[in-house]
Amino acid sequence: MPILPDLTASERAIYEWQMWVPGVGEEGQRRLKGASVLISRVGGLGGLVALELAAAGVGKLVLAHAGNLKPSDLNRQLLQTHDHIGQPRMESIVRRLQELNPRCEIVGIAENVSTANADDLVAQADMVVDAAPLFQERLALNAAAFRAGRPMVECAMHSLEASVTTFIPGRTGCLACYVPEAPPTWTRQFPVFGAVSGTVACLGAMEVIKWITGIGSLLAGEMLAMDLATMHFRKVALPRHEGCGVCGRKA
Repeated sequence: MPILPDLTASERAIYEWQMWVPGVGEEGQRRLKGASVLISRVGGLGGLVALELAAAGVGKLVLAHAGNLKPSDLNRQLLQTHDHIGQPRMESIVRRLQELNPRCEIVGIAENVSTANADDLVAQADMVVDAAPLFQERLALNAAAFRAGRPMVECAMHSLEASVTTFIPGRTGCLACYVPEAPPTWTRQFPVFGAVSGTVACLGAMEVIKWITGIGSLLAGEMLAMDLATMHFRKVALPRHEGCGVCGRKA
């Protein structure tokens, strides 16, 4: 087990209230400080995951997101500002997170996850969060995470529905068990309120925090599905598929 970093007096003051949570304490906070997390896409969903993890004191965030800011991003991408339209998203993402927590190491990579870079990106972190809009990216990250033995928090939303689960190599199935290949008609553009992506982002951030600190129980082997139009929440079992090419016996 790696040696955990010590907390400074300033950090103890900042994180005092969350260290009061049963099971966290100083050791849990030191675990957060010593942890690294990769987030694939840092937009309306992944951006708020990053914000919550930086606020919680995670020591290192590796962020992958390409492209320039568009006007249509501003209804949900809370790390962006109106005066940044037309400029690289990653510049604003890194700046806003460092303004919140200058102690957090932010590694901003202006690329989207692909089969070409997924292994290199995953190798930089202890666990990963999937918040990408395209299944090509999601499946590439899923395969790389399982090759590296990294847990992956899977967050998704569409219109007023959302879901979150945590895939753990050797313990649960994976995304490819249920979506073995990218749907041909799926596109980056879809109906979205920022409040919906923000809801699942906070739940995803809590999955990361629970994994790092050891508190609570994870959504491992089950998915929390939400319909925010009716406020109906349910858990769905996600059994491992032995024929899966990524995590099953076939692999």
